[in-house]
Amino acid sequence: MERRQVIATKRPTQSDVAKQAGVSRATVSYVLNDRNGNMAISHETRLRVLQVIEELGYQPDTRAQSLRSGDSKTIGLLIPDIHNPHFWQTVEGVEEEARKAGYDLLLAHSNANINLEDYCIQSLSRRTISGLIIIKANKALSPKTQKRLLASGRPVVECSDSPSEFDAIITHYRDATREALRYLLELGHRRFAFINGVAELVVGVDRLEPYHEVLSQAGIPEAEHNVINCGITPEEGYQAAMQLLTQVPRPTAILAINDLLAIAVLRAATDLSLKIPQDLSVMGFDDIDLARYLSPRLTTVFRETKFEGQQATKLLIERLNNPELPIRVLSLPAKLVIRESTGKAPN
Repeated sequence: MERRQVIATKRPTQSDVAKQAGVSRATVSYVLNDRNGNMAISHETRLRVLQVIEELGYQPDTRAQSLRSGDSKTIGLLIPDIHNPHFWQTVEGVEEEARKAGYDLLLAHSNANINLEDYCIQSLSRRTISGLIIIKANKALSPKTQKRLLASGRPVVECSDSPSEFDAIITHYRDATREALRYLLELGHRRFAFINGVAELVVGVDRLEPYHEVLSQAGIPEAEHNVINCGITPEEGYQAAMQLLTQVPRPTAILAINDLLAIAVLRAATDLSLKIPQDLSVMGFDDIDLARYLSPRLTTVFRETKFEGQQATKLLIERLNNPELPIRVLSLPAKLVIRESTGKAPN
């Protein structure tokens, strides 16, 4: 049997780059760490160093850089549900803005479980991350977790519907939900249902409270604005919709806590031979990309989730650069987007 000798190739170093480029090692380090070209290094020297870096295939040792600078150039991001496209739009915004600033992204998800959320935050905090962005599974972090994060001194930005001890991006659905309910009332709907697919009931109060408030003010009996609680998966939303749509009388308008569950409602209605929106109006929240490509296109409440991710990252990086800044809270609006899945109430 032929035996082959494996020759290990030496990983190129900054000294190798400096020698081939004819500059000092300090110059190579300056070029690598000064991406915006603010240091007094000639354009020709910078280009020569970058060319040699490319030729040698030099890669900086990020672990060594982190030890020297105390900054890992990594942002931790916690999302509550890895299956919901709504949160991937936020991830896209965070990743895009982080990359511009020279940061990597470390992602974790809590599966909308409060205990797992605490575990994920602890796990991320043990890593050498520069800061943390949290999209909560619960309405508020546990006091123990909040205390631990404050004690760490590490910058934190929360994306939620209420302020906290940290910098925050606040977006809630209250005003847009009121607008959505008034729109459905104008279409003649009087029998409503709300599919509340959340891990913890407190999560959806920014939609449930205005839901009951507007319908009660319109004189709709409480029995005619049902709420059915279920899990966060489309299958659980589908089963909840089947339960509602086989009642007599059935609702003429169903709101789902998010677009993913609203899509499950559309599927259940189709399986029961109901026409949308002639027999049933369906509305979601979040305006995921898929919502505008369904047939019929989904009426929903829009949030600028990618923009939220970008702004959260900007707040975090500003905090990293200036830890003495006061707590900042940025409020972003949500708005109703009317499409084809809602129409006049059936006679």
